[in-house]
Amino acid sequence: MTDFETLGLHPTLLKALSRQNLTTPTPIQTQAIPHVMEGRDLMGLAQTGTGKTAAFGLPLLHRLIQIGKAPQPRTVRALILAPTRELVNQIADNLGNFGQGSHIRLTVVVGGASINKQAERLARGTDVLVATPGRLLDLLERGSLTLAETRYLVLDEADQMLDLGFIHALRRIARLLPEKRQTLLFSATMPKQMEELASTYLRDPVRVQVSPPGKTADKITQGVHYTPQGDKATLLRSYLEKHPDEQALVFSRTKHGAEKLMKLLTNWGFNAGSIHGNKSQGQRERTLAAFRASEMMVLVATDVAARGIDIPGVRHVYNYDLPNVPENYVHRIGRTARAGASGRAVAFCAPAEIGELRAIEKLTGVGLPILGGEHMAVMAEPAPRPGRRSGPPRGGQKQGQKPKSGQKSGGFGGKAGGSGQGGKPAAGAGAGFGGGAGAGAKPGQKVRHRSSSRNGAAGGSGSGRPARQSA
Repeated sequence: MTDFETLGLHPTLLKALSRQNLTTPTPIQTQAIPHVMEGRDLMGLAQTGTGKTAAFGLPLLHRLIQIGKAPQPRTVRALILAPTRELVNQIADNLGNFGQGSHIRLTVVVGGASINKQAERLARGTDVLVATPGRLLDLLERGSLTLAETRYLVLDEADQMLDLGFIHALRRIARLLPEKRQTLLFSATMPKQMEELASTYLRDPVRVQVSPPGKTADKITQGVHYTPQGDKATLLRSYLEKHPDEQALVFSRTKHGAEKLMKLLTNWGFNAGSIHGNKSQGQRERTLAAFRASEMMVLVATDVAARGIDIPGVRHVYNYDLPNVPENYVHRIGRTARAGASGRAVAFCAPAEIGELRAIEKLTGVGLPILGGEHMAVMAEPAPRPGRRSGPPRGGQKQGQKPKSGQKSGGFGGKAGGSGQGGKPAAGAGAGFGGGAGAGAKPGQKVRHRSSSRNGAAGGSGSGRPARQSA
């Protein structure tokens, strides 16, 4: 059996690993570390939670320790880019633990924190810079650092960086890096655009893969609960009340929806918090710290928490809104069943989300067991009569009545949602938790209207999918 000593790592790193009771590398570490030590470019495909940070971090620190002298002012020896503040901070925490006892300088730059203080730290020069692309560009434009001496580049969770629209930022950063460098690209999935990214950044790369993209953890019990959009909040409440002493992570599609859902749960007596892109860095860190310490039992989040958040106490993941990108489902539910534990993942599927559900099942190759509610076939809209306009009516409606402009629909407050597939939003349409068929729809009842969500989950759109919003 391979252990870290046989990989040839520096004694300082081995001592740090021993203090953390880490002796046996994971499969991605066993495959990746020897190639990185040899100086090869590498593409690593592995899910979150498989030990990717150590796979690139340990050999990187090994090579930097061997340099034996401090970096020059404003220079960066190794640059690690990640898509979210949370992932950046987690990478930095792990590298800090691995590098205990060495003289490695580690710097973190993310949005939501003082850019002036970050510039002051970079003025001394740094061995390892862990950053989000946006804040890094801000500091480069200010002249706070140079990448001319950067010999190592790591792109972590590269597929999510593409999904969040960072491709143009990455191209700008690439132009500032020396051509002679070692580049490591790690991703959980391999979309088509990733091939372009890999060909741009990597030279004759070694490819290592430890689990097929889209494979969900074996110890996660999964299921889907069909429900009108307007019933999701009360459905979530019933699930949470069944496990009051176990931590739950709830995913909302939008920042506004996550915040409103958190406030609703708090009003119902749950010890809940939220993290999303509208929160400051300090707020996000305090909330995650409270959740990690089990001082908070329910965390409502956007996909900002779908990757890189390692909280072993999470036993339940609820997909309150199904993700637009099916790969994100795998990352979301991967927040449970950590460190060998078991977990449960429940997807709430409204009529307008049937396309997202089918995409998830196609990606994972598994049909989700039905936990409750009526199947989508029961809730599907009927075929249009000859000579009549196809598609759902515009705006919300009561049963048996034609929709009126500005009419309210069922749910937990807010205006009627937009149209379903093929329709234009009605006047006065707004976003929120509910909408859809109306909170009072009976099981088995045929509903023609697919509306947007209410109280902030997602607004309606012409395609039946809400517009993507940043985390």
